[in-house]
Amino acid sequence: MRKSRNPLARQGRNRYTVQSCHPPSPFWNQWAKIERMSKYDHLTKDELARLLEARDRRDATRFGLVWEANEIDRDKAVNSDFVALDLVPEHSVGTDPWRNLIIEGDNFDALRYLRMTHAGRVKCILIDPPYNTGTNDFVYNDRFMDANDAWRHSTWIEFLYQRLIIARDLLRQDGVLLCCINDENRSKLELLLDKVMPGRRVGSFVWRTRSGARISKNHFVSVDQEYLLCYANKDFSFAGSAKSFANYGNPDNDTRGDWANFNLTKAYSYKERPRSYYPLHNQKADIWYACNPDRVWAFSSETKIKPGQRLQGLSMEQVIREDKVLWPIDDKVAIFKSLDELLTAIDAGTAPRHIRRGIPDMEFWIGKPVGYGMPRYKMHKRELTASNDPLSTWISVPDSDEAKSLADESVETMQSGFTAEGATLVTAMLGTKNFSYPKPLSLIQSLVQQCTTGDDLVLDFFGGSGTTAHAVLAQNAEDDQTRRFIMVSSTEATEKTPEVNVCRDVCHRRIAAAVNGYSSATKQGLKTVNGLGGDFAYMRCRRIPPGRLVEIEHAQVWTALQMIHRETLRDFYATEFLHAGDDESALFYVPRFTMALVPALRKSVKETASAVIYSWQPETLRQHIRSAHVQHEAIPENLARRFGMKG
Repeated sequence: MRKSRNPLARQGRNRYTVQSCHPPSPFWNQWAKIERMSKYDHLTKDELARLLEARDRRDATRFGLVWEANEIDRDKAVNSDFVALDLVPEHSVGTDPWRNLIIEGDNFDALRYLRMTHAGRVKCILIDPPYNTGTNDFVYNDRFMDANDAWRHSTWIEFLYQRLIIARDLLRQDGVLLCCINDENRSKLELLLDKVMPGRRVGSFVWRTRSGARISKNHFVSVDQEYLLCYANKDFSFAGSAKSFANYGNPDNDTRGDWANFNLTKAYSYKERPRSYYPLHNQKADIWYACNPDRVWAFSSETKIKPGQRLQGLSMEQVIREDKVLWPIDDKVAIFKSLDELLTAIDAGTAPRHIRRGIPDMEFWIGKPVGYGMPRYKMHKRELTASNDPLSTWISVPDSDEAKSLADESVETMQSGFTAEGATLVTAMLGTKNFSYPKPLSLIQSLVQQCTTGDDLVLDFFGGSGTTAHAVLAQNAEDDQTRRFIMVSSTEATEKTPEVNVCRDVCHRRIAAAVNGYSSATKQGLKTVNGLGGDFAYMRCRRIPPGRLVEIEHAQVWTALQMIHRETLRDFYATEFLHAGDDESALFYVPRFTMALVPALRKSVKETASAVIYSWQPETLRQHIRSAHVQHEAIPENLARRFGMKG
């Protein structure tokens, strides 16, 4: 038998894994494709063509993230079956209508469902995905990945890509995605997010995870930070912090209103901004002031522009004419009669501090009265273009010297405790240590406060221990807002541990404790923490195989319709038709048409300005209820179309 000329085949490998800084040659590509044909015998001609075209596009990539993925399988996974939600009353907290949701199930299924019900409605997606460490914490895999498996990166990236590409479509125009990641995998995730949300990178936040050092074995370095990658749609903005106007006043009765004393310089050297480096003259006092060579004036001079050029902003001359320069009062003044006298004063440290050896045009200062002080800028309150200070990407530790220093500098920073804070809180709320490395509540609450307000919706589809929901409830209690949350958490059960259910036993229990309050044992005795209030419906994902959507249950239909049209969710109840809404707009669902229900339904429809009626017999129902303000929709066709099912 003739041996293959493909060295990979001779080595018994079934993957084309050669990596190079140069694109593979066309000859090599063809051999690789031929050798792999046997893997794809089950594909149709069109599917195989699509796969090869996608592979060719990937091979042509010169910059970006490339990983192994099967585009055919990916497409089938998204559209092959339908996902429905079942209400689990015994795990729900509060009574309907519920404003918040916990969804138990694979987050891929949950996201496909939410794309049907919540596309374009989520303000903030905040996730803490598995970190691709190669250990057994990545339970979402079909099999566990070994830390030395070179293909674990592709598995992890494809896993996240399939979820992020759906999650992106859930965001509002002012929506934001925040993703936690460690130092090792930050670069991979950032490139992936660049692909998922091109051009929408905002920045990355840095937070310190521990107070002590954990030194690596090989390089004597302690990695003590993690990151929050931020990608957002065009209308998103962080809240920042309200500017303090304590320093504004009007001691001179300026008709332009309150003002404050600000720096008249900007952080550029005279070499970087030569048009902003020049001597400044107080004509009333006839005193000259030297510009700082390391921080030039904030305004350019009209004397520095060339013929035909124009200044985009105010000139220093205009600022002076408008009486917006605060000149030093009773300033020390010196007159240097010669260059030697000036140089001697510079060397002795008695010259004005911004006149130093090496600056341009030293002779200018000879024979002129030179001031030792520094002019300042008279900033009027009405000049401010924003009422808030921007948010820093540096996350500080509460009550630290660093946090106090940044506050003194009017820098708005989020504050967060260490990872240990999250672990201690979860242990106190649940009474056990059965969840590793939860994020600190202070970190997630700071993000919720900065990104959301009012009744904004926050989604976390890696729900874990429920920190995000807890943060939403805590922030609502703090600022009296009405934010809502959707948490998605898997059971994380495996073949070896089929009884494990993290969503039910950790996420659900913690959020229930946050709502209702809890008690924990301390060295001082039993400590009781009051509940934050709130509610949630506990839902469970169920897949419906292709071609069997007609078997969907009425309760599942009613849940989906409410989530599409309403902000709250009510339980299903057996009746001729179900109704939710008010006199402005209303939702109706008719499980089974009978003539007996027509009079009551017609009366209910007349009481609202706009109505949509879902039924299994829309054409029949339309014959009995005709109105310009009524829209008839077919079940299950409408849900299948919204879900994106093919065929």
